[in-house]
Amino acid sequence: MDALLIVDFQVDFCPGGALAVSGGDTIAGPLNALARDAGLVVATRDWHPADHGSFAGAEVDPELWDGADPPGIWPVHCVQDTPGAELHPALDRGLVDVVVDKGLDPNSQGYSAFQHTGLAGALRARGVTHLHVGGLATDYCVLNSVLDAIAEGFAVTVVTDAVRGVEVTPGDSQRALDRMAAAGARLADSAAVLSG
Repeated sequence: MDALLIVDFQVDFCPGGALAVSGGDTIAGPLNALARDAGLVVATRDWHPADHGSFAGAEVDPELWDGADPPGIWPVHCVQDTPGAELHPALDRGLVDVVVDKGLDPNSQGYSAFQHTGLAGALRARGVTHLHVGGLATDYCVLNSVLDAIAEGFAVTVVTDAVRGVEVTPGDSQRALDRMAAAGARLADSAAVLSG
């Protein structure tokens, strides 16, 4: 069975948000079209505690920090129960079957949808073997979610018009797409996915 995994399409990651991705809101159309066609739709949310170690100014014990990037590199974003942490209003929430919160551990980066969430087991229990993936941001949470999905044995298609990147360094998004493809992900736009 195929499922759609929507990674962190949240208010804070879209224009006007605390950690805005340029054009982040433009992925709503492809995501909604894919969701209408999907057997199962899973949306993740960064759902950070207010003292999350990735936030600038956070006090983090380096011995406890579990992250690929150093602590304290991001502005405060997607704090639990704040408007910025909610799914973007342009996403048709009625099409979402399951919401998975991630990044709850203040000492863990929480980029991947599969890190400390139980998502892999939940997908397997529903008979999911293939994931179509879209969301934000290509070069961080999408990248890590896709690499972990592949490591968990799922076939993955990254929907190229349904992702956008932070681009801390120009070219980061393309490099992330290249890494995902090299790891075994298929890259396709939503029209190709929907046409079968």
